[in-house]
Amino acid sequence: MTMTEVTGIDHIFIAVADLDRSETFYDRVFIQALGFRKNTFTLGGDSHIQYFNRHFGYVLRPARSGSTHDSCAPGLHHLCLRVDTAADVAAVSARLRGLGIDASEAKLYPEYAADYWATFFTDPDGVRLEVTNYRQERRERHDKW
Repeated sequence: MTMTEVTGIDHIFIAVADLDRSETFYDRVFIQALGFRKNTFTLGGDSHIQYFNRHFGYVLRPARSGSTHDSCAPGLHHLCLRVDTAADVAAVSARLRGLGIDASEAKLYPEYAADYWATFFTDPDGVRLEVTNYRQERRERHDKW
């Protein structure tokens, strides 16, 4: 039997406490800093906002409880987006900071990998996000699979 290969992430759904507040934040992150597109739709009577590029969608939906995200509780710890180069990480960090997002300066994290550059930031509900570069180990994993 041939194993079915997962070829990517299709979409990620995030439940947010305040849809308007999160839309303002993610407009800056996904549209202004990362060049995604955006649409809206209604599902089960709830408004949803989707940010998307050629590879996947990131969807905001209203939360049904008011608790803030705890990245150390069971569930999502953080979401890491990948760009092509370390220079791209630095550019994204600078754009985010210029848009008022409290993103860390892009820097090298050799404890993760010799060529691991990243910037980190948090959304209004406490969801941790990261942008990193397409590292050599990941390229080799892809090319030599």
